[in-house]
Amino acid sequence: MSGGKLTQEQVEAGDAIIALNGLPTFAKVIGFALAIATQRDISENGFQIIREFESFQPKAYLDTGGIWTIGYGTIKYPKGVRVAKGDICTQAQAEMWLKNDCKWVDACLDKYVKVPVTQNQFDALASLVYNIGETAFVKSTLLSVLNQSSYKLAAEQFDRWVYDNGKKIQGLVNRRKKEKELFLK
Repeated sequence: MSGGKLTQEQVEAGDAIIALNGLPTFAKVIGFALAIATQRDISENGFQIIREFESFQPKAYLDTGGIWTIGYGTIKYPKGVRVAKGDICTQAQAEMWLKNDCKWVDACLDKYVKVPVTQNQFDALASLVYNIGETAFVKSTLLSVLNQSSYKLAAEQFDRWVYDNGKKIQGLVNRRKKEKELFLK
């Protein structure tokens, strides 16, 4: 690192590696640095897609899968209580819940996506995961081909996620089209 300057984040990351593993091998350092570099958070582009397709609903409703939902697709409140029939909310509450809900989405993508992705790709994936859930995403062909660095094949997989309980839903067709376009942008 002669002549270069490290950021405090880089120093702390290096210290963490040494604390966990002793003096690291070059491969471990590179892998750790890549993991840090690829961790992202959903941006406003991702939130916009979710808002558009979930649309604000101030009263609890049954979604197409029969799950009580409110706001922008919230099914559980921040303290873990499920949405129930008769619940109501303001748009400000719905926005807060959306941001809270997306914390698990960010963590899911950071954990399971093993290849570098752009912010647009991350946002497209975040919208998809928000909609289909972590379990379905982890088992998906989309994730499998993405982690093989087959970005084009991964993009094509968005088109498969347009069914709910075996029924093709036009809203999902529209959502996947927009997610796919953002993924490829």
